[in-house]
Amino acid sequence: MNSNNTARKSVRRAALAAGLAAVVALPLALTSSAQASPGATAFRTVSGKPSDSVTRIADFYGAYMDAQSDPDHGGKLVDALRKYYVSASCLKEIKAWETKNHADGVLQAQNVPVKWTVTDNGTADYTEAAVTLTWGDRTTTKLIVDMSRSHKIIHIGTKGIEGK
Repeated sequence: MNSNNTARKSVRRAALAAGLAAVVALPLALTSSAQASPGATAFRTVSGKPSDSVTRIADFYGAYMDAQSDPDHGGKLVDALRKYYVSASCLKEIKAWETKNHADGVLQAQNVPVKWTVTDNGTADYTEAAVTLTWGDRTTTKLIVDMSRSHKIIHIGTKGIEGK
């Protein structure tokens, strides 16, 4: 009887393992087949809400980088985005940084990154987010962006507003 129970347990374990392997393999098979087939379209979803500070920071960086990527480097649109999303005191900080460093103060670089990621670092009185900029050579730069509850960027730097 013990050998029967042991045999049944072994069969159940094998069936369970095979079932789990099939469940894990299914999404991998679907993903790899979608990527492997020529002409296949991968659909993505991007969501956010204007009341969320992290979304607003991501929206700002996305629009700003799009504008800076244009042949005229965004012209009036770059200025309008700065005025809309960034507080007056932070704009002064950005201008001072640009004068000192001869580069764009929002990106803190002379070039425009190819990709960005915004991650919530969380705080109580304001939002602190890590903005990771990815460059063409796949190197990254991390900026800390602080946003007030009124949805204005109040600081951009390599450290948060508390660690200026």
